[in-house]
Amino acid sequence: MWMSTFARFALPALRSRTSAVACQALRAGRRPGQVADPLPSCLTSLQLRGQKTLVSTSVPVASQSVRHARALEEARMVEVEWDDGGTSLYPFTWLRDNCQCPLCTLQSAQARQLLMCDLDIHTGIDSVEVINDNKVSVVWPDQHTSVFDSEWLRRRCFSTGARESLQEELFLNDRYYFDSKLSIPTGSFEEVLHDDEAALAWLLALRRVGIVCLKGAPRERGQVARLAERIGYLRLTFYGHTWQVQDKNQANNLAYTSKRLSLHTDYPALHFSPGVQFVHCISQAAEGGESEVVDGFHMVELLQREDPEAYRTLTSTQVDFTDMGRDYCDFLLQSKKYLIDVDCKGRVQRINFNNATRDSVLDLPVHQVQPFYRAMKLFCDIMSRPENVVDYKMEPGDIATFDNWRLLHGRRSYVTRPDCSRHLEGAYLDWDEVMSRLRLLRNSVHKHT
Repeated sequence: MWMSTFARFALPALRSRTSAVACQALRAGRRPGQVADPLPSCLTSLQLRGQKTLVSTSVPVASQSVRHARALEEARMVEVEWDDGGTSLYPFTWLRDNCQCPLCTLQSAQARQLLMCDLDIHTGIDSVEVINDNKVSVVWPDQHTSVFDSEWLRRRCFSTGARESLQEELFLNDRYYFDSKLSIPTGSFEEVLHDDEAALAWLLALRRVGIVCLKGAPRERGQVARLAERIGYLRLTFYGHTWQVQDKNQANNLAYTSKRLSLHTDYPALHFSPGVQFVHCISQAAEGGESEVVDGFHMVELLQREDPEAYRTLTSTQVDFTDMGRDYCDFLLQSKKYLIDVDCKGRVQRINFNNATRDSVLDLPVHQVQPFYRAMKLFCDIMSRPENVVDYKMEPGDIATFDNWRLLHGRRSYVTRPDCSRHLEGAYLDWDEVMSRLRLLRNSVHKHT
């Protein structure tokens, strides 16, 4: 079930330049809405050492010199004409707000020093000219001068096409939806710890596919913390920096039993649920304990297609979640969440579903209770269909890393024996830390290639 090499980590790029190696990669993943189809052939790749392949996510900006620049007084724009014949428009106010001189911008922090209270949003321009073929100089009415590099301007062009091509989140959010046919991407734990290219390939696949298994970790506690340090830092929760998934007496969480865990996301009782989860298999049960995972974003797509009314219910109904007990410290949590979070454009952002911690309080008018249950049951039924569930059994030394906002995971019941007990160690991170490290690794790898 597990893929054997990082060659599976190739991802689509924004440019339509084909790589034969990249075209063969990550065949188990699918683009949203095209679960049965292979990946598109328009891929660009960065060949790594050995057999590892990943796609560059940097968006190249063609080197362009400025042919001409002029002020359009009536429109209050500066028009820049490039040597390829194209033009770009920049509002006066935006240019003044983003002056790059040492008085207006602290370059060491890339932070704006110009105060909003000092910005004249109705400013005019005294003069504008091209200097050194690749810079635009603007003199303002107060005789302050701003100089803008051509590449800097080009990357910030306001045209629709330029904005879309340079929006990295559009690329990184172009995820691959999957079903039961997924072969979970794998990589080497030690390579990820010590090789920037391997670490970048891992994080790209984690973002795009949603789950990656790292193999070969030492079979002892502390490895999820080492992996988290590769990114930044662990997320501390009421269960500690890390937590031990074992069958315990008087368990304060259903995960700390040998019972079956239905498909769920972790910690919806927190207002800001952890974005990424690491789970390290230290020892495995001899019987049972298999893991299950489904692509929640793909399940939402199926729900919307099969029953639009149920989809509307789950995206517009807030559900109470609670969690209580004592672990790292005592706690009593409560939050309200939509089971399916979507943004202003209707794009799914995260799944919040945990049947164990869903509260008996249901803050709804009584006539809406049954429609809500109908919608929730249908969503769970779709998730439980065999064609949607990926089954796998972790082996000692495996670390499963997955997107807790997108994937729902579960576990089959298992049998505990004195000579063979199941022990996993888990940890959380947030997507902010993961994406920060991904960008830093990407810059570092590209700098040396």
